[in-house]
Amino acid sequence: MTAPALVAFDLDDTLAPSKGLIDPRIADLLLALLRSVDVAIISGGNETQFRTQVVARLGDADAADLARLHLLPTCGTRYLRHDGADFTSVYAHDLSAAEKRAALTALREEAERLGLWEAEPWGDILEDRGSQITFSALGQRAPREAKHDWDPTGAKRAALRDAVAARLPGLEVRSGGSTSIDITQAGIDKAFGMRQLSTHTGIPLTDMLFYGDRLDEGGNDYPVLAIGVPSVAVEGWEDTAAKLEELLRTL
Repeated sequence: MTAPALVAFDLDDTLAPSKGLIDPRIADLLLALLRSVDVAIISGGNETQFRTQVVARLGDADAADLARLHLLPTCGTRYLRHDGADFTSVYAHDLSAAEKRAALTALREEAERLGLWEAEPWGDILEDRGSQITFSALGQRAPREAKHDWDPTGAKRAALRDAVAARLPGLEVRSGGSTSIDITQAGIDKAFGMRQLSTHTGIPLTDMLFYGDRLDEGGNDYPVLAIGVPSVAVEGWEDTAAKLEELLRTL
């Protein structure tokens, strides 16, 4: 492709270790990108994670840089832009109180039935992110090693996703990260977020470039590839950094 007008990224295991801060090397590369093209981050994490893991690490970014940064937490159910002072909401597709109750109940009951409810987790297993309900099998603060060892084939997540989806036909239920299940309004996934990004920026999907660690069919980044966004598969933030250095040499 020709040089992209916008470069988009997954967050956990693409720009940073799961729930971890971006490395100074990634921060420098993002700043370099922001001075050439628009940059977007779309991930299942909540707004606080985006601010902590990424924005707070861009210490040298000025208002002009941040104006080119697009934040789409909770898989694109929310979209934030910088207004010169702070990141503010462009839209938010929040779940209703009844939808949240149904999602939380189904996740807990089906996880218990399948033997996937952890008795001693690292933090909360269920989280209400407003526009997304997230199940983290080992808890929100589980160490990366334990998370990667929990379900290497994806079979546990697939079983839980299918069981919960059968109970929530009006909602979107999908596998998230290495131990998570995400629930949003129907039809909202990363493809939805990328289409919204295109609508709000006027940048065609084919003029974007996306980096993600789960571009395999069934992975939570796959919907981006499926709608025609040129995509680059990565294996961890170090791989992303190396590939970004190659990209920057062409811009």
